[in-house]
Amino acid sequence: MTTPDSTHFGIGLSQMQALVAEGLKGGGQWCDLFFEDTSYSELVLRDGEVSAGGSHVDYGCGVRVLNGEKTGYAYAESTDYASLLAAARAASTIGNRKAVAPKLQSVNTLREAPLQAGAQRHFQQSLDNQTNTRHAPFYEQKQDWRDTDAARFVPVLRKLESLIRAKDSSVHKVIAMLSAQVSDIMMYNSLGELTTDTRPIGSITVTVIFVRADRTEMNNASRSFRAGAEMITDSLLEELASAVTSGMDERFEARRPKGGKMPVVMAAGASGILLHEAMGHAFEADFNRKGQSIFADKMGSRVAAKGINILDDATIPGNRGSINTDDEGVPGQKTYMVEDGVLTSYLHDRISAAFYGVSPTGNGRRESFRYNPIPRMRCTYMESGHDGSCEDLIASVKKGIFVDQFSNGEVKIGEGDFTFYVKSGRLIENGRLTMPVKDINIVGNGPKALADIVAVASDLKIDDSTWTCGKEQSAPVSCGIPSVLVKSLTVGGD
Repeated sequence: MTTPDSTHFGIGLSQMQALVAEGLKGGGQWCDLFFEDTSYSELVLRDGEVSAGGSHVDYGCGVRVLNGEKTGYAYAESTDYASLLAAARAASTIGNRKAVAPKLQSVNTLREAPLQAGAQRHFQQSLDNQTNTRHAPFYEQKQDWRDTDAARFVPVLRKLESLIRAKDSSVHKVIAMLSAQVSDIMMYNSLGELTTDTRPIGSITVTVIFVRADRTEMNNASRSFRAGAEMITDSLLEELASAVTSGMDERFEARRPKGGKMPVVMAAGASGILLHEAMGHAFEADFNRKGQSIFADKMGSRVAAKGINILDDATIPGNRGSINTDDEGVPGQKTYMVEDGVLTSYLHDRISAAFYGVSPTGNGRRESFRYNPIPRMRCTYMESGHDGSCEDLIASVKKGIFVDQFSNGEVKIGEGDFTFYVKSGRLIENGRLTMPVKDINIVGNGPKALADIVAVASDLKIDDSTWTCGKEQSAPVSCGIPSVLVKSLTVGGD
């Protein structure tokens, strides 16, 4: 897989140096350029017939200027020098405006603190020796999505539908979608660092409506990887067909249980979305440096039982959340946030790393060249523990809930409170799984739930579904978790 160079965007190194100099003219401490050329394509089949499809290209460059706590950002949807020069001047002007006293919105409004002593100098230096180190790529595409005809995939999606219908006679409607994008990225900054990357990502999503007698249920399944068209295999289609049809007997039988506080066993894999939402966001450094996270004063403190390790990882080969470099040119890496139960690191972009006087963790991400980078997760998961299997955890519970999959939820970063909807699960009675349950919420507090994890199984699973994080901007992520036992959560039922 080739990566772009300056000729791809029609601009030379001397011109990039001049643009950065222009951005810094007003007194800024930092300037960077983010070039992007992204091709998107999509194909949708409903009941075997093409119902939608198309492709488009997004192309341009963003210019960022930092001056203390002020950020100037501008972009151009062209990479001709005149357009980029105008963007650099605009970013410089915005970043160097005189500060205006903040208008207080409420008693909870927080103002960003000034950079700590020495952080300005730290920001000007190469924040991590790894920044100039080339790593082996964490993904590649053997068959470039840009070189494939969409018509080639119509039979693929029809085959997926046939596999699904063959597995369950109650299938009423099938909607299958294949989407792909490839981004050529080039970054240059005021440290003189030039970074390039080509980022592929392919996704298949299938939604199925099942009808039995007078009842209707819906299920969906998806798989997404940083890979080329070679990811489309017969085994992947079979995996999707099995995933979307499994457990439907239980889904039709499920009832709403009696609610209350009780132990909850979370299954390995997709349950990691709770880890992402209820804990991962609270570990992002921007929330912490602004005092908005409940973990803002917990660095170095015990936040979980011994033996629990939580990390955010950009290095899993082909994973949806992996990145060779983040959107500030920092190499993708594995970052432990919680080690042996102790909070040891936040997730940093360059700004927060300068504030705390540490190296960036490669978490500066943006939706596109139109957006400023901010601390974002990549693949967030908990490492396997030593408390046996999922079955062992279930066997230890007298009365509780087993959750197989979560759906949508809400989280308050400041307080850490969360509510998640349970997509599928079962009652646990006397150490055994019994009645399938539905229409329940799991309610709790992130830090307390983390502290209340009393057992971690040895079955870590990374979920390869099409997870997308929506913190101000959209970004592809993934998550995972081994089976865990939380000693007490509130289950919303009858």
